[in-house]
Amino acid sequence: MNIERIMNRYGRSMCAIDADGNHIEKKKCFVQALRYKNKMYLEGTPTEIGINDSGYYLFLGPASMQIDKLGDKGYLFDGTKKYHIDRWEKIWYGEEVFYLWAVLKEHTDGNYPYYNHFTERR
Repeated sequence: MNIERIMNRYGRSMCAIDADGNHIEKKKCFVQALRYKNKMYLEGTPTEIGINDSGYYLFLGPASMQIDKLGDKGYLFDGTKKYHIDRWEKIWYGEEVFYLWAVLKEHTDGNYPYYNHFTERR
């Protein structure tokens, strides 16, 4: 089973960009807004059907994507929005990395040029 082939056909292009603005690579990925139905809200306003958009997204990317090279200030860019990686991990199938899973936070202008929620919690 090759999930990267499915991503190449149905995913959208995401550029991985490091803190210096260098394009590391461009791959097809899946990105979907997160909606929480339980009481563990990340931010935002709870509603009957889930949480109102808080700027968090679920990311599924190919195992070959090098998001580990982005560093704390790198980001993903889809052509219109910047996304900072809140947390990520490799999803394994036996002894092989099957795909990458991550929670992304949409970049917002504010007091910080880069958002890295994981770093703030340390």
